[in-house]
Amino acid sequence: MEFTARSLLFVPGDSERKMQKAAAADADLLLVDLEDAVAESAKPAAREMVRAFLDAAPAHSRPWVRINPLDTQHALQDLTAIVGGCPGGLMLPKVRSRADVERLDHYLCALEAMEGVEPGAIKVIVVATETPQALFSIGDYQGAPRLAALTWGAEDIATAIGALDNRDDNGDYAPLYQMARSLCLAGAAAADVVAIETIHGNFRDTEGLERTAALARRSGFRGMMAIHPDQVATINRAFTPSDEEVAKARRIVELFAANPGVGTLGLDGEMLDVPHLKRAQATVALAERLG
Repeated sequence: MEFTARSLLFVPGDSERKMQKAAAADADLLLVDLEDAVAESAKPAAREMVRAFLDAAPAHSRPWVRINPLDTQHALQDLTAIVGGCPGGLMLPKVRSRADVERLDHYLCALEAMEGVEPGAIKVIVVATETPQALFSIGDYQGAPRLAALTWGAEDIATAIGALDNRDDNGDYAPLYQMARSLCLAGAAAADVVAIETIHGNFRDTEGLERTAALARRSGFRGMMAIHPDQVATINRAFTPSDEEVAKARRIVELFAANPGVGTLGLDGEMLDVPHLKRAQATVALAERLG
């Protein structure tokens, strides 16, 4: 089944209060963080908190967990602590290439068997632009095990290359980071998985979030990460097809169905061909999945 989360809400894994508050938000997917949001000294306690949170979570709404990067001492400890709690999936940060996803799959296969978890049940979102190596391998994820989605980030890659900032004088992402965003879209399409937009860092900037989310959906992203519960409603609206969109998409699908074998048709003064039909079919399918 295609990954359909519109909003992916981050919450620190070292705060029971924040995890409970985030669980009450209307996010499609909860991302409990064991990586950047948790200080080094707090990681052991955070693992215990996250496992308890997973154990108490309802079966129909399993939280996901962002683990630490595979090249750190923490990744295997994270996995050992949480796999038995049956997370809905994992976010793998600072990936260098497809080999990291395959390595994670090996770990998960062993831990699922040991913990009695259904084989392959734990899916993976890859953060595919946080290392310099990743930018050169982002088109190589087709058929990668457990892969559900690709997302991107602009902070860690800026740090990795020694940049002082990732924005230009107008406040827009500098060209390298715009390229990373575009590569995430292309890489996800090449792998036949969805692309997820990165965060909008100012959680009080609702207008900016609305613009960013709307542009992301037009560009091809199918969801967006949030860092605060107040961002969730805006993101959900932005990534839900409007009634008008769905109605027009249905008209396009019905028009082509009524004219089999015709490659180009007119509707309301607009010439439509096969790409328009495929986009309309995708819009209708998404609306049906979202109910």
